[in-house]
Amino acid sequence: MDPSPGLSKQMEDYLKNIYKLQEESSPVATKAIAEKMGISSASVTSMIKKLDQLKLLAYERYKGVVLTKRGEKVALEIVRHHRLLELYLTQKMGMEWHKVDAEAEELEHVLSDELEAAMDRALDYPTIDPHGDPIPSKDGVITTPEEIVLIDLEPGRKSVVSRVKQESSDVLHYLGNLGIFPEVGIEVKEHAPLGGTVTISVNGKSISLGREVARCIYVSKG
Repeated sequence: MDPSPGLSKQMEDYLKNIYKLQEESSPVATKAIAEKMGISSASVTSMIKKLDQLKLLAYERYKGVVLTKRGEKVALEIVRHHRLLELYLTQKMGMEWHKVDAEAEELEHVLSDELEAAMDRALDYPTIDPHGDPIPSKDGVITTPEEIVLIDLEPGRKSVVSRVKQESSDVLHYLGNLGIFPEVGIEVKEHAPLGGTVTISVNGKSISLGREVARCIYVSKG
């Protein structure tokens, strides 16, 4: 069943992206939505007014938007589809983790309840996707792991990668080639001064990462 009868693919994409931005900061500014989706602020304003009329979000001029409960429900269902698809494509179809996002973007809007349930069973009811992002449950419950950003881990501390929070296929490809995936052990060796590189050890190999890339990597807290 379509998770959002009567809504266009574009509307669903807006709700999904607003949900992701809302995880970081709320309310969400129209400029932030425009930047994330690569479209003009005028287009964003026009669409969020429509979504506001449908009571999928609450929009206040100059302040931004917040998803309503109904809007969040739609967003979580799309996120669930997307992350299940990414995991299925990597585990069952053998696709590399940096290639699955684009495929899931297309398929997430047309996934039937029956196929979703079949994929869920085939994957043994997973709770995280290939990048470590939590998969919402069928009833819209999402559990966020206890984690911190890699750059906040002190030198000499060891941990395990919990997720790689990055949508760029180039960055994912780069990190994958370095062996940096969820559940991989990692140790911070050194933080270079003045905002320089972060040196880590992965599988006994020393690697220096720029801080922007290091900020994409999350590790288990504690």
